[in-house]
Amino acid sequence: MASQDKIRNIAIIAHVDHGKTTLVDELLKQGGIYRENQATQDRVMDSGDLERERGITILAKNTSVRYKDYKINIVDTPGHADFGGEVERILKMVNGVILLVDAAEGPMPQTRFVLQKALELGHKVIVAVNKIDKPDARIEEVMDEVLELLLDLDATDDQFNSPTVFCSGRQGTAAYGPDEQGKDLTPLFETIINYIDAPSGDEEGPLQLLVSSIDYNEYVGRIAVGRVERGTIKVNQEVTICDFHDPELKQKGKVVALYEYDGLGKKPIQEAKAGEIVALSGMADITIGRTLCAPEAVEALPFVKISDPTIEMTFAVNDSPFAGKEGKFVTSRNLRDRLEKELLKDVSLHVTEQGTDAFNVAGRGEMHLSILMETMRREGFEFSVSTPRVLTREIDGKICEPIERMVADVPEECMGSVIEKIGRRKGDLLSMTPMGSRYRLEFMVPSRGLFGYRSEFLTDTRGEGIMSSVLADYAPMKGEIERRQVGSLIAHESGEACAYGLGAAQERGSLFIGAGTPVYAGMVVGICSRNEDMNVNVCKKKQLTNMRASGSDEAIRLTPPRIFSLEQCLEFLADDELLECTPKSLRIRKRELDHAARMRALMKKRAQEEGK
Repeated sequence: MASQDKIRNIAIIAHVDHGKTTLVDELLKQGGIYRENQATQDRVMDSGDLERERGITILAKNTSVRYKDYKINIVDTPGHADFGGEVERILKMVNGVILLVDAAEGPMPQTRFVLQKALELGHKVIVAVNKIDKPDARIEEVMDEVLELLLDLDATDDQFNSPTVFCSGRQGTAAYGPDEQGKDLTPLFETIINYIDAPSGDEEGPLQLLVSSIDYNEYVGRIAVGRVERGTIKVNQEVTICDFHDPELKQKGKVVALYEYDGLGKKPIQEAKAGEIVALSGMADITIGRTLCAPEAVEALPFVKISDPTIEMTFAVNDSPFAGKEGKFVTSRNLRDRLEKELLKDVSLHVTEQGTDAFNVAGRGEMHLSILMETMRREGFEFSVSTPRVLTREIDGKICEPIERMVADVPEECMGSVIEKIGRRKGDLLSMTPMGSRYRLEFMVPSRGLFGYRSEFLTDTRGEGIMSSVLADYAPMKGEIERRQVGSLIAHESGEACAYGLGAAQERGSLFIGAGTPVYAGMVVGICSRNEDMNVNVCKKKQLTNMRASGSDEAIRLTPPRIFSLEQCLEFLADDELLECTPKSLRIRKRELDHAARMRALMKKRAQEEGK
């Protein structure tokens, strides 16, 4: 075991895609984790399939590297605001942070969010300007932006004078100055050891350990991860579990197995002293925020309450005519068990039952929930989900909704359409900064105004725009926001779509399906170009008679169907529609499949509106 003054605990925080995981790769390589001839993988910390496919980090992960005789525990954190719950609690485990900033993009909303949390806890900050080898790097301006951000967030003098290191994560180099040519990451390692404090804690006192993260394993159940704040933890030790926010809680537990992080794996150990980050198993219902104490000195450690979720969706059993054909797990019992299992790992998720077959699942953002849905699909689950809804709060007698700070980086010629669209969605423009031939626009927009906006934004900016948002505050409701400008094309009858029927339907809008796709009455088969729903018969076959007419034998040319991803499907959903998720397909359908019943409901609604 390393002695306390030879340990450094740090977290790497940054906006999405600024290079955290790639930098950790290089730290691991240069920290001597791999054998010389060992085959290595890029972005080794992104171990999940979804993480590797999307190129994003979803779960915060621990690792450790050795430098000289020091042990550096590193936590790689997610950059998306939707997974901010991961970042908030991880910061309790560490003594300092490396703030990674892209040399071209500069500080972004999530950079602000995670840095604010770190400064509130009084952590020391090392600023690392990454990707300095990019052709469009603007190092001097980005440095000024970081200092402005630190001023803005009321950093102390010590934090304001944080050391800066200039890195290229991909090349594995770091230097003390922007014009110096780095050879390896030694300057970064040296800065960590000299600037970040060693953990402080009385090794001789009674045990205190705060659980900051949860890992889950099919064989040993829940694994608690945390830093030993005081004393020594040993295998088979009896402990008392308590909670800062619930003084009544006092449970007995036993440490069955104890591990320390060693490179990419865990290594079993017999004991760990104050300052070490350890993982331990043996307590079935341990959860984040609990403190493990010695039975003779029960003192709970304060813990940041995880921020509440901002949006919710209803997950329900799939009741469409195609239910049970593609999925392995289709019943409400399967769905309940799977959501309860997810709650063991994810603290920012809330699940409440709605009747027997439906569950309201609340999370930190559309992406947070869509990652869960995609994971469940891949495991063989079949279910339906509703449109996302924002969770409101009552503040001073007024109903308030979440407001997000959105930053868009757009080409100059697309600026007008972005400002106009956000205006329609009740957003306010805060600032407009030129950056070469592009502009950075900052808005405050209601969360529900951003539902379904991302694909529209990419169209408006011809795929060149970058947008990101993070929860800023709650404000009184801003009135009605129009969700979408187009209607749906709905299948009139069940059967198999044929080219003849699709040829007629494609004149009404763009289709989601090709010939030969099985459909059912009430299934959405395309986008209607008008702002209304339209029934189309895509199963209509050509009448084979002996009558001939000029023009009736022309070849039908079908335009290729639009295939939506899971996120695009959620963005497209209207309030009276559901998304059917199965392992093989994503289908959008009307809640009410019967055409006559839908028309009756529409007439009733119109009559009520006219009566008002």
